[in-house]
Amino acid sequence: MKLIRFGEKGSERPGLLKGKAVVDLRAVFPEIPDICERFFREGWLDKVADVDAPGHPMEVRLSHPIHRPSKIICLGKNYAEHAKEGGFDAPERPLLFNKAPNALNGPFDPITLPKFSGQVDWEVELAVVVGKEGKRIDPKAAYDYVAGYTIMNDVSGREAQFGDKQWFRGKSFDTFAPMGPALLTSDEIPDVNDLKLTSLVNGQVMQEGNTRDLIFDIPTLMAYISQDMTLMPGDVISTGTPAGVGIFRDPPIILMPGDVVECRIEGIGAIVNRCEA
Repeated sequence: MKLIRFGEKGSERPGLLKGKAVVDLRAVFPEIPDICERFFREGWLDKVADVDAPGHPMEVRLSHPIHRPSKIICLGKNYAEHAKEGGFDAPERPLLFNKAPNALNGPFDPITLPKFSGQVDWEVELAVVVGKEGKRIDPKAAYDYVAGYTIMNDVSGREAQFGDKQWFRGKSFDTFAPMGPALLTSDEIPDVNDLKLTSLVNGQVMQEGNTRDLIFDIPTLMAYISQDMTLMPGDVISTGTPAGVGIFRDPPIILMPGDVVECRIEGIGAIVNRCEA
């Protein structure tokens, strides 16, 4: 099942993507909430799985598939080669940071380059969406807490990130978390631990990696995060990026107005975002 949110900003509706057709879930269930914490708590994931409508071809804007998660938890240095390219040792335990929900952006919406911080960079990542509340999750049961998977570009303002000596501001500028194109449930992905990730800038491949190279896999991350921090339905865990970001190249490559960033994950699809001033 491929869950989407579609429509103009501020007026998005929940839907299903079936090939190139869209099922408007509000037409089937007028009372259905947006895809958010309430959606998962009220069991809508199971209810919409029974919808067999074929949908209709629509020219619609796709939005990020999760509405206002309580947390967007990200992983730093979770691929050994990415840590190495930055001159860092691989972490001994998961390195967590947060992106603010205002950073969420549609899968094909523009990335707005910030006015007061330069050196904007790209990071293709597999994002895990939590489906039910959990604390001190047993790694063996971790996948029971997963609603599905999507793509996130962890856009990073390196000047702020490194200048502030902490990552929150440089990771949380408006539009700095393009996500989508859909939320895929686990049955859509044969093996989440063997997915190819690719990023391209203006058509040139910049990153190539595979989720099998994660230092800390999804069950380890969910168990570690939830030790003393309750994971809520709709929360997002973005699992880290492989080597090939712009700031660590010689010379560094930074995003400029007009540049187009494409992030692909095998079996999930692609998000494509143009940078604008």
